Amino acid sequence: MKLLRYGAPGKERPGLLDGEGNIRDLSGIIPDIGPAQLSDAALARLRRLRVEKLPRVRGAPRLGPPVAGVGKFVAIGLNYRDHAIESGAPIPKEPVVFLKATSCISGPYDPVMLPKGSKKTDWEVELGVVIGTRARYVSRRQALAHVAGYCVVNDVSEREFQLERGPQWDKGKGCDTFGPIGPYLVTRDEVPNPQRLNLWLEVNGQRMQTGNTKTMIFDVATLVSYVSRFMTLLPGDLLTTGTPPGVGLGQKPPRYLRPGDVMRLGIDGLGEQQQQVIAFRR
Repeated sequence: MKLLRYGAPGKERPGLLDGEGNIRDLSGIIPDIGPAQLSDAALARLRRLRVEKLPRVRGAPRLGPPVAGVGKFVAIGLNYRDHAIESGAPIPKEPVVFLKATSCISGPYDPVMLPKGSKKTDWEVELGVVIGTRARYVSRRQALAHVAGYCVVNDVSEREFQLERGPQWDKGKGCDTFGPIGPYLVTRDEVPNPQRLNLWLEVNGQRMQTGNTKTMIFDVATLVSYVSRFMTLLPGDLLTTGTPPGVGLGQKPPRYLRPGDVMRLGIDGLGEQQQQVIAFRR
């Protein structure tokens, strides 16, 4: 299933995408797509629905983040060897873990706003993993059973804030609008192997990133297991898994986002996003 949320910011309604690309309204079935709707049992109930009987949503409404109530937005850095090299960083021996503020989450087509004083805002296409059932000290073998589904994430990053303003990355990762998610959550049964997904990103129509999740240093199962040793992962938590090479920081000379730029990005089977970059506004 491809689950989504549509409508004005803060007023999104639950829906799903049918086989013809139409949005079907789920608000008569469930109140939202959040932690309570992500368990295997809850998703199985949705799969049993007769999709053609659900109300069809007319027009082209705004798409919001496909999951509401994200409790933790956990991110992995330098998880593709070539990206670590282009960043001038050593190849990690263990996953590099940091947090993005949940207040940065936005819809897949919402604008990305440069933070006040930004000079080095950058792009990063990533595979997002949404947790469906509580994961605490889970084994790698059992890890994927705790996943509800997958989505596209743009891990927008302000490199000066991240790398030149002290040793913590978080301040360059959690600015408002720096976490576009979606367009939808694709349930685990439709992604039999998350390590065989092509991912890409363009800026103003120019291809900047091209990669495949098979080249991750640490695969999805390893990451879920690893992070669960340090914090309990709860339903609705989001884990974003690192980016392939081609970010602005790695260009020669470096290239960063400016107002008016347009990012377009996607992952096989998980859909596409597009964001226009805008200047800071209160």
